[in-house]
Amino acid sequence: MNIRLITPAPPRSRAGNRATAARWAAILRRLGHRVTVSVDYGGEAADMMVALHAWRSAAAIEAFAGRYPERPLVVSLTGTDAYRFIHSHPRETLRSIELAHRLVGLHDLIADTVPPEHRAKVRVIHQSARPLAGRDPARRHFRVVVAGHLREEKDPLRPALAARRLPDSSRIRVDHYGKAHTPEWAAAARAEMADNPRYRWHGEIPHHRLRQVFRRAHLMVLPSRMEGGANVISEAVVAGLPVVASQIAGSVGLLGTDYPGYYPVEDTDALANALLRAATEPAFYRDLEGHCAARRGLFTPAAEGAGWARLLAELAA
Repeated sequence: MNIRLITPAPPRSRAGNRATAARWAAILRRLGHRVTVSVDYGGEAADMMVALHAWRSAAAIEAFAGRYPERPLVVSLTGTDAYRFIHSHPRETLRSIELAHRLVGLHDLIADTVPPEHRAKVRVIHQSARPLAGRDPARRHFRVVVAGHLREEKDPLRPALAARRLPDSSRIRVDHYGKAHTPEWAAAARAEMADNPRYRWHGEIPHHRLRQVFRRAHLMVLPSRMEGGANVISEAVVAGLPVVASQIAGSVGLLGTDYPGYYPVEDTDALANALLRAATEPAFYRDLEGHCAARRGLFTPAAEGAGWARLLAELAA
């Protein structure tokens, strides 16, 4: 098939939507299809559309459905679709959900966000990651990595604030990697660095460098207020790097309801306690490692490819 894959993230962007689009395009090509990735749709001939983001790609979705109403249309629900735009921009978001023949979600609880009459369309395809050659955690400090852009949805400075509440004897250091979405966020991160010796913001770095950061870290923290199924969790789990995460559906849907490393959203004291336990209680750290190891098989390239193969076979039938 000739597949048009729509993503709101432009070429050379390091945004998650662009990385997802590139990985999915590679999977679909390995399955024998021709794939064109673009940020919009101008009526070009295509046998199928895969659109990331129900709201941001709404115009492309509407145009393809109008031109080819019987051809397969797959819409991927992002975190902002599921937890923000379905409420703040319901007309466009719900229209995309209605037009889709299938809805792709990235975590196991995503169907709960979709109107009941459309939940049968939902298929969960977990994002994959490649394993690291081997981890070599730093020895001088207990390294906590935060991998996420500085914007409101990510609650990005929560780990820094938690680090302030640790005892003076703690070896914990927080290294934050991600782009500031506004000058105000950049200024806030720099101000935090100036006043908090445990925190360093490194800005945005290429993916291959982030993998090396994971190799040297002891723990990853995902402090988000909302996520659609963050690929950094897949990356950490496959790398053997334990995770502490805010207890939101997007993370619970990846790590499982019984995962021991959650803390309540925006609860600085609870996060500080989880960090301290991970750094000082070997049994708790091993528990995190064991739960992550049990989830690792969900996030392999083979599992992601098989998910897309099943979905395409469904649509063909």
